Amino acid sequence: MNILLLSMPDSFEHMPSIVIRMPNGALSSLAGNVDGHHRVAVADLILCQRRVRETVTRLVQELDPQVVGLSVMTFQRRTAERIIHLIRRLKPDAKIVVGGYDPSLASEAYLAMPIDFIVRGEGEVTFRELTRALEGHGDMHFISGLSHRHEGRWIHNQLRAPSLLESEEIRLPNRSARVLEGYTMLGRQVDVIETSRGCTYDCSFCSIIEMRGRNFHTYSFDRVIADIRDAKEHGARTLFLVDDNITLNVRRFEALCNAIIEAGLHTLDYFLQGMTSAIANHGEQLAPLMKRAGFRYVFLGIENILESDLKLLQASAKNTARVNGHSTGNATLQAIEYLHRNGIYVVGGLIVGSPNDTVESIEANLAFARKYVDWPYIQHPTPYPRTPMTDDFRRRGLIEHERFEEYDGTTSVVHNENMSADEIEYLRWKAERGMKTRHLPSVFLHDPWFVARNAMKMAAHTYRGSTLRTVLGLENDRQAFARYKQIRGKEREYV
Repeated sequence: MNILLLSMPDSFEHMPSIVIRMPNGALSSLAGNVDGHHRVAVADLILCQRRVRETVTRLVQELDPQVVGLSVMTFQRRTAERIIHLIRRLKPDAKIVVGGYDPSLASEAYLAMPIDFIVRGEGEVTFRELTRALEGHGDMHFISGLSHRHEGRWIHNQLRAPSLLESEEIRLPNRSARVLEGYTMLGRQVDVIETSRGCTYDCSFCSIIEMRGRNFHTYSFDRVIADIRDAKEHGARTLFLVDDNITLNVRRFEALCNAIIEAGLHTLDYFLQGMTSAIANHGEQLAPLMKRAGFRYVFLGIENILESDLKLLQASAKNTARVNGHSTGNATLQAIEYLHRNGIYVVGGLIVGSPNDTVESIEANLAFARKYVDWPYIQHPTPYPRTPMTDDFRRRGLIEHERFEEYDGTTSVVHNENMSADEIEYLRWKAERGMKTRHLPSVFLHDPWFVARNAMKMAAHTYRGSTLRTVLGLENDRQAFARYKQIRGKEREYV
């Protein structure tokens, strides 16, 4: 069969396409895990944000797919529905499959769309079995993790247990299936790999636990090294490790760093997501090792610097420093110090605007980010499907609306007891712009030609909404913020 796999063009505010165009690792993994006789094409539509309709139309006409799959997150749901209708008009007999976090956790939102299947949870084995069933080798009713139409109604098969990963059930991604080009981060070709899946913490804002339960499974290092080599052979010079919580097992992560060095793959730039507690508690040995292995940026899950907010987010445990098994307070500063001492940059993941937040508590977090983090990744509490946070916000009546295209983390859709959603977002927006600009000299030292070519475009994106009148003080920042909101709304119209 001809199979076309699409990721959505919608991007996060903190990941503008001028700076970051990241591949969807799930799609290349799906492509690598169907039977070899299929012709699979992977198209990451983030590479053609202003030409989505034309690109999808061309791909459907050229590839004539019997199956079209879409990977969807909550803020991409509206775009996905529009693309589904476009595909249905272009190829009425194509089987349309949706998967990813949003279809898995909010399947009911898709039942009225003109689709045929929903893949819930991990997709590789489920999608492989679905393609076999479509060829007459298997029964839809016995495919775990699949929802399908039968005699005019939807059937939701039992959930599929998470893959253990140590077996070879999940094969390497098929990066050769990608049919669009231009994956870059700061001007260098970028790719994604994963070394593990899952997390055992239960942060109230996170969808991982609902998606796969509280568990942590790992790939063998042989498989990870082979994946890194494959990404490098396909041109990648920067790799983002997309593990849910790679620092959950620090000893394993140390061994992985050593494996990367021994394999001679430490010349690549690596980015990862890490816990403050793991780096604070082991950073004296871990951070120098990470530097030798090529790690350049760490997305640090700070979440919040105030203990009251950490408790609300259920994130205290993973942000606690310990000595001899005893808590010694918040781990954030110690983790940052270890990373900075070893020349590793910190992307500061913070969440502001929780139900009890005030202007003062938000400003305290913003001041901390301004002083200690290299690149801010500040978000607002967002009611993603089936998270504990969402249930809490719904009970309190704090959710402002269900325009899901705005559930992107940086658009505030939740007010609190002290502030409107708009005021919360304004405070973040106003503070962040200077923080992002401040990091440009460090980027220039590493990627001078990229910065020289794109500095004006990056500045224009960061300060969009502002005009010469804003700079000269002839209007206040509130007016610029209102224009920014209008611009952001127009940017979401991809199809």
